[in-house]
Amino acid sequence: MIVLVINAGSSSVKYQVIDPEEQRSLARGVVERIGMSGAILTHRKEGEKEVRLSGEILDHKMAIEYVLGILLSKNHGVIKDKSEIDAVGHRVVHGGEVFSGSVLITEEVMAEMRRCIDYAPLHNPPNLKGINAAMQLLPGVPQVGVFDTAFHQTMPKHAYLYGLPYALYKKHGIRRYGFHGTSHRFVSDRAAKMLGRPKEELRIITCHLGNGASAAAIKYGKSIDTSMGFTPLEGLMMGTRSGDLDPAIILQIMHKEELTPNDATTLLNKHSGLIGVSGLSSDMREIEEEYETNARAKLAHDIFTYRLKKYIGAYAAAMGGVDAIVFTGGIGENSSLVRKNALSELEFLGIKLDHHKNEEKSKGERDISAAESGVKVLVIPTNEELVIAMDTMQIVSQLKK
Repeated sequence: MIVLVINAGSSSVKYQVIDPEEQRSLARGVVERIGMSGAILTHRKEGEKEVRLSGEILDHKMAIEYVLGILLSKNHGVIKDKSEIDAVGHRVVHGGEVFSGSVLITEEVMAEMRRCIDYAPLHNPPNLKGINAAMQLLPGVPQVGVFDTAFHQTMPKHAYLYGLPYALYKKHGIRRYGFHGTSHRFVSDRAAKMLGRPKEELRIITCHLGNGASAAAIKYGKSIDTSMGFTPLEGLMMGTRSGDLDPAIILQIMHKEELTPNDATTLLNKHSGLIGVSGLSSDMREIEEEYETNARAKLAHDIFTYRLKKYIGAYAAAMGGVDAIVFTGGIGENSSLVRKNALSELEFLGIKLDHHKNEEKSKGERDISAAESGVKVLVIPTNEELVIAMDTMQIVSQLKK
């Protein structure tokens, strides 16, 4: 089976062609600057060099047309005809309370996605554009939606409700939804396999650390809590997002700085976090380059790791213990300093790093805990696209029965 995985953003379309039966990627790429001058398609067929094409790409439909064109090309393609694409799997950020798993996309499903736009106004509209474009360009090909929020639908009410009037939850759906669910699900499953134990026996804390960052408490294979909330703004400090703060702060800032709600949203999502504190960059690599010489870069790093440490401790308490901690995402996989600082002084929980293994520049899945550590510390590269492809194959295979 060949699955085209699409992740449509506001001005980009990331894609990957996967054979889920062999769990093998055939090609991947991204179309950037959709609707702007200088749009670029960057494409790489597995085992070959990256190629870049530029053109006038006005909308998501045209972007996916470009993608299909290069997938069919003689030099860089991996299929000879569009009919070889058996299904399309779409990343969808928000599925509300309705979707607790991946689903075949129908008109009813799309209507529910549109109802979730209020919860994810920056993400669900482009997700829907990608779905509509794929449906037009690949008529009759099954389309599957895989939701970032679905994995966290196992959270109990006491974990996902806020201390607000209950009527606001019933009327407006105000609750914790959580995000990065596909990643948390993938790496927790991989952790269980690495440990050679059923996930139903394990308590795992997964830390997805990139420009967006979240932690999750996964008890016996199910998410029972996660740091992101009603939106991806809550929780850990991130590249440009503030993470947790006293809600009265923003009311005070709006009053003092005469900000509109849109201004405040931009401040919290685009100008806070690492970039806001350091004044240097939202990129952890640049922060770490100046960690020893720039006081504000060090401060930003210390806030990031301190908050992560607090969540690890909180989730160990919430689960009554922890068997493994997993680091994933660009920062989680590559920053030994983040891992070291976030786990420092947690020996009382049975967590002990092997500092030599932690500092090694090796790639791929690895155990970086000391031999005597009571808690395994693992680095596991995430593969959300594979999860989307696998779910898509499972749903489409059921249609054929």
